[in-house]
Amino acid sequence: MCLRPLSNFESSTARPLKRPGVFAFALLPSRATQLMGTLMKSFLRNGIVTSVLGWLIWAYMVLCARTMRWRVEGLEPIAQTWNDGSGTLFAGWHSRILLLPSIWSRYARKWPARPVPVAMLISLSRDGEAVAKAIRHLGLEAVRGSSSHKRKKKDKGGAVAIAETLRRLRLGGVVCITPDGPRGPAETVQPGTALLARRAGVPIQTYGLACSPAWRLSTWDRFMIPVPFAKGAMVFGPAIDPKQFGSSEAMRDALQAEMDKVYARAEHLVTSAK
Repeated sequence: MCLRPLSNFESSTARPLKRPGVFAFALLPSRATQLMGTLMKSFLRNGIVTSVLGWLIWAYMVLCARTMRWRVEGLEPIAQTWNDGSGTLFAGWHSRILLLPSIWSRYARKWPARPVPVAMLISLSRDGEAVAKAIRHLGLEAVRGSSSHKRKKKDKGGAVAIAETLRRLRLGGVVCITPDGPRGPAETVQPGTALLARRAGVPIQTYGLACSPAWRLSTWDRFMIPVPFAKGAMVFGPAIDPKQFGSSEAMRDALQAEMDKVYARAEHLVTSAK
């Protein structure tokens, strides 16, 4: 998530001030934005700040998961697969991060323990640190990392995260991922998700989530903030098994189609609920 400069700061018609002063910074959008960005980075790097944010996010996740009026479809096969103890990737869109642990809060934490603890793949970004701390309070583990940035050419832990995810899946673990994250395009499955499933030899479980009402932020994914006591829908579609596809591209296309279906169904359930 990022902050956008105010439109007034972007105006090219503003007159320069005759004397430099405090308000002169309003005419320097790049400088003001850079300063704000630096301050936010320093703020979010603070360990105390991320710890407090982690507690707040955890509390809000639990509050929404426990108080929302859920309509659930396709849960029975998930419970059976869980009892089998085989590795599985759960896939949900990045914009629904605050809702992703809902299955754990309401159902899965009461099911038999897995061979390895359930985990979520979370980026090494500053806001990702707070989310990682939040899910640890839920009893989940975080696998940290993201793919390297093409422009910056930095490895942000992608290789380590992939290796750790593969290890967990091969041991029978469950890992929740956002196939359109961490930079998008929104609700578009990236190739790495299918490659990861094929290398581990595990299925991808489609996981659709929706709620109404909800707030949406003006971020790249229109990040959703659910409202406690709202109407919620949790839809599980068919698992995408890599053994059924001859290529990663074919598997990615199938996953995209199923993700679109479960999210459309979840949206329908919350809009049609009485």
